[in-house]
Amino acid sequence: MKYFRSLFIVFLCCLACLNVKSYGQNSPALKIVQKPVIYNEKRTQLSLLYLKQRHGLDQKLPVIRPKMIVLHFTGSGTLNSNFNYFNKEEIENARSVNKNQSSLNVSAHYLVDRDGTVYQLIPDTLFARHIIGLNYMAIGVENIGGPDAPLTDAQVKANAALVKYLCSRHKIDYLIGHSEYAIFRNTALWKETNSGYYTGKVDPGKDFMQKVRALVPELKLKSKP
Repeated sequence: MKYFRSLFIVFLCCLACLNVKSYGQNSPALKIVQKPVIYNEKRTQLSLLYLKQRHGLDQKLPVIRPKMIVLHFTGSGTLNSNFNYFNKEEIENARSVNKNQSSLNVSAHYLVDRDGTVYQLIPDTLFARHIIGLNYMAIGVENIGGPDAPLTDAQVKANAALVKYLCSRHKIDYLIGHSEYAIFRNTALWKETNSGYYTGKVDPGKDFMQKVRALVPELKLKSKP
């Protein structure tokens, strides 16, 4: 079973790479570079355990059916430092609140550099831990920057282009910022078995979300349940 599961994950990674390259050739506004994090048997097992323990979902494969896109910022760091952080399978001990719920490391499907270049870390339909209660259906997009390094206009445009691209591939209903996720608590969409597991977030910022949404009005994406 482990052998076939690993083959399936490799297949998803290759398929995502082919699809993204094809789209990138036809869309000058969006440049996606493949930069996969390690998604080995260890990350697979930790993801399946997270799905079961945190979301109450007993699955044989760590896959999701995307319905939501969540925009984040990293807070600090560079492309390499953030990639190296996400590339680890287990979360650091210093993040004790998160570590107590699962040892699976946080990650995202995409990482957007300050010049607007988009890096795909994980295929869209593979599980990534980036937002409490909603990981099971959410594609995560991290933007390099934070309070001391405000997100750039190039990142605004890249996020909007990426959202359009993802909506062309998946049935996406929601576009939210990480700071907006609390409104989904106590709804049918929220799947977190520990009602006390919640952390307040400010990323990627109200101004950034307004700018991105202003570029994709035709998609009619919801920000609330």
